Amino acid sequence: MVTALLLCYQHTAWMLLLMIAGFSEGGKLVVVPMDGSHWLSMRQVVEKLSQRGHEVMVVIPQVSWQLGITKNCTVKTYPVPYTKERLDASLQTYIDAHQAGQPFPFNVLSIYHSSVAVFNLLFSHCESLFNQKELMQYLKQSDFDALLTDPISLCGALTANYLSLPSVFFMRGLPCNLHYKSNRCPDPLSYAPRIFSVNSDYMTFSQRLKNVFIDSVEFFYCNGFYAHALSFASEVLQRDVTLLDLLNSASIWLMRYDFVFEYPRPVMPNMVFIGGVNCRERKALHEEFESIVNASGEHGFVVFSLGSMVSEIPMKKAKQIAEAFGTIPQTVLWRYTGEVPPNLANNTKLIKWLPQNDLLAHPKARAFITHGGSHGIYEGICNGVPMVLMPLFGDQMDNAKRVESRGAGVTLNIVEMTSKDLSDALNAVINDKSYKENIMRLSALHLDRPIHPLDLAVYWVEFVMRHKGAQHLRPAAHDLNWIQYHSLDVIAFLLAVVLITSFISLKCCLFCCRKCFCKKGRVSKSSKSKAE
Repeated sequence: MVTALLLCYQHTAWMLLLMIAGFSEGGKLVVVPMDGSHWLSMRQVVEKLSQRGHEVMVVIPQVSWQLGITKNCTVKTYPVPYTKERLDASLQTYIDAHQAGQPFPFNVLSIYHSSVAVFNLLFSHCESLFNQKELMQYLKQSDFDALLTDPISLCGALTANYLSLPSVFFMRGLPCNLHYKSNRCPDPLSYAPRIFSVNSDYMTFSQRLKNVFIDSVEFFYCNGFYAHALSFASEVLQRDVTLLDLLNSASIWLMRYDFVFEYPRPVMPNMVFIGGVNCRERKALHEEFESIVNASGEHGFVVFSLGSMVSEIPMKKAKQIAEAFGTIPQTVLWRYTGEVPPNLANNTKLIKWLPQNDLLAHPKARAFITHGGSHGIYEGICNGVPMVLMPLFGDQMDNAKRVESRGAGVTLNIVEMTSKDLSDALNAVINDKSYKENIMRLSALHLDRPIHPLDLAVYWVEFVMRHKGAQHLRPAAHDLNWIQYHSLDVIAFLLAVVLITSFISLKCCLFCCRKCFCKKGRVSKSSKSKAE
């Protein structure tokens, strides 16, 4: 009872704080979003800021996967040199590189080259933006209070630097742990796994060795990955810039995770954790879905989606998956737009779009098959549904490892898995009570918070708008060079003092010894002479 009252008090206090902030005069915010699933949760923040009376302008390319009209916002578009078909083709090449199953190091090289190709294509929209002189001049003269962006493409970070605006970064993470390095966070290799290492925070010797190796090559990887963008940024800002130059000027970092999902590690005060920002309250299902769910009976149903970007797979793999679904008693709702597998079982419903969060929130949801994107994982955590994870690319392998290491799901390699593997994994998470217990424990921890992550994100964006940044949260570490940061000059000084003191002490000892032995020698010699 006391705990409930305390949580109620905390929630009320936060809501009052947000209401008081909302009474102030509306500010002006410019948004430079990242395309794809990255935009889904950012759009919720943008729309809520608009509802609170702020003047929000969203700057987007004319061709994109998911960017589009946003409620109550001004949208400015600009032409780009690519088509939607070319975007789709580049994404497919990127996914294929991850799923090719090539041996090391050919798989690493293939993924790297496809990643660079996709990134350069996406970054070309930024070059197009800066070529729109009238639009850039308009942005300069609009007197915005702040800029909100997902920095993974660097375009938003470059725009903020160019317009001299305080920026808020909204993201899951960056390659090469740049979100930690840019903030000068302590980054211990012993228990902080590197991105793409697929390590947990408890590592064996070989895993720590792998972690050190990845960390040692990350600098070269990311500088090559962002080489074209950095060259363009240097040209725009008319000075040589590095990755850290562009990123470390951010006022607030809104991180789309929390430490229920992510492994605990040192962070900085300007990093705000909003994991589950995309989780919404359950809405009533449409008639079509309600009838399917009710017909599932006591066995319940399974939700299968590979995210907003992937809705079809090769027929060979689709047939394997369909065969596995035929072995379980649950109804399966599969988001799929490809050719229908000929062996599709009666318990499997193919659907072009499904209300994922609303279905997972239903008490009859038994399991969630997901690609391991952070949005889907948090919907699984929020609603307490155990997961079978089939990571495809990017950070999804690491995300899957985090869920699996907490006993809330099973990870499968979508390339190598068989129908039996999928069937066994589903039976495990549905029938083994430990998976349900673990995901419910994670859900309870995640939901035990004083304020919803969406409200927290809105508060900090408004904070930066009101105060023109958050300079008081910026650590002095940003102004130290590498030698000062690691106190190498102090260590060298102390070492020099120890060495000099040791040298002087040694010399004194040797001098005393010489004096002592020489005197004793003279005394002995004098005694010997008298005796003669």
